[in-house]
Amino acid sequence: MIKGVALDVDGVLTDGSFFWSEEGAETKSFHFADIMGISLARKAGFLFCLISGEESPLVDIFAAKIEIDDVYKGSKDKGEALRAFAKARHLDLEEICYMGDDVNDLPALEIAGLSAAPADAQDVVRRKVQLVVRHGGGRGAVRELLDLLIAKRGEAFGR
Repeated sequence: MIKGVALDVDGVLTDGSFFWSEEGAETKSFHFADIMGISLARKAGFLFCLISGEESPLVDIFAAKIEIDDVYKGSKDKGEALRAFAKARHLDLEEICYMGDDVNDLPALEIAGLSAAPADAQDVVRRKVQLVVRHGGGRGAVRELLDLLIAKRGEAFGR
C-alpha cells in the first residue's frame, strides 16, 4: 500500500515554465487543484516530499505554504533522494509513489513502488512508468494522481 508520495517540482507541480523579471527574479506557476489534492491526501494519511534538481528558493516557499517538511533541492540523483525520504520516514520504497516528467527523474521512478507521470512528460518517461495521468504537469496532474491514491486507500480499508 502506498503511504508516501514524492513529487518532482518543475514539470509536475508546474508546467515547466518559469518567468524572469527584468530584475532577475524568477517566478513559477502552481495549480490550486494540486495544492488541494495534497491537502486532502495529507488528511488521508499520506506523507509527502519534494525532490527538485533545482536550487530555487521558490521550492522552499511552496513547501512551506503546503507544509511539506521533506524537501530535497539541487538533487543530482533523485533515486538517492527518494531513498533518503524513505529512510527518514521509515518507509519501504514499495510504499512510495514518485511522479516525475523527465530523464533526471528515471532513477527515482525505477525504484518507487508506484511510478507516475503527467500526460505531457517526456516520451521516455511515459514509456517507463506504471501510470500516466490524463492531466499535464502544473495543470492538475498531481491532483488526479492523489485522487486515485486516496480512492485506492479507501478501497483497502473497505470504505
